[in-house]
Amino acid sequence: MTTPDTDQAAALKDLEHKLELLIEQLNRLKTENRTLKAKQDALVKEKAKLIEKTNLARLRVEAMISRLKAMEHGS
Repeated sequence: MTTPDTDQAAALKDLEHKLELLIEQLNRLKTENRTLKAKQDALVKEKAKLIEKTNLARLRVEAMISRLKAMEHGS
């Protein structure tokens, strides 16, 4: 037979265990969140570089087209 004190102690142990599991999960999620934020920052920087390269390439192509048109009209 169990006593109320024993039941209370078991419930407290169970609650402590659940709390430890939640703390572990919280720490894992914090680590994952930091990792994801770092990856996101890297991707944002990479995207900005790619946009810059794309714009530069577009400007160069437009300049070449203009020169070709000028050569065509000059002939």
